[in-house]
Order: sequence, then C-alpha cells, then structure tokens
Amino acid sequence: MSNLRNSVRLAGFLGTEPEAKTVGQNKKMVRFSIATNDSYKNEKGEKVEETQWHNLVMWGNTAQIAEKFLHKGSEVTVEGKLTSRNYTDKDGIKRYVTEIVVNEILLMGKK
Repeated sequence: MSNLRNSVRLAGFLGTEPEAKTVGQNKKMVRFSIATNDSYKNEKGEKVEETQWHNLVMWGNTAQIAEKFLHKGSEVTVEGKLTSRNYTDKDGIKRYVTEIVVNEILLMGKK
C-alpha cells in the first residue's frame, strides 16, 4: 500500500524528441514531455477539449528503451512517482520543476 501514496499513471503522446544524457559513470537519463487530453461540457453544454503537458524523467534501462524506441508523436503509458525540485538559474532566479520519475513504460500504438 505504501506505493499508492505517490503513484502516477498517464497515457499520452510525446510532444518532443526524447533528450538523452549520460550522467556520472555511464548512467543513462532521458527527459521528454507527454500530452494528455481530456474533454468535458461547460455550463453552456459545449464540448471543451483540454490538453495537459507532463514532464517525465527516466533512468537506467527504462531510459535506454525510451531513447531507442520513442519519438515525437509516440503514444506511451507510464507509471512512476511525482517529484518536485528547485534550482537557481544563471540569472540567480530560483526555479521550481515538477516532473514524473518513470519506473515503467508501455509502448502503445503501431509497431
């Protein structure tokens, strides 16, 4: 049950090409964003489409799979945990980032 405390599952489409980096002693990391779509009817009864963008980070074997098989427009389902971090940019401004650290990925769509 402890895994339920911070668990995220999303299905969406990549908005960018995965950005791969090697960190430290050959540890692979990949970053990209996916879009999820939702629709609802507003108070006037009109259908409204809404797109949310989610930043994802993958490490190790999951990152290698993402780098090899994913491209802009690919459909994926991911599972991971929500994390927040901050850093100070080159202008001295503190920036905040919320992202999903993915531990499982399922490639969807056509082969």
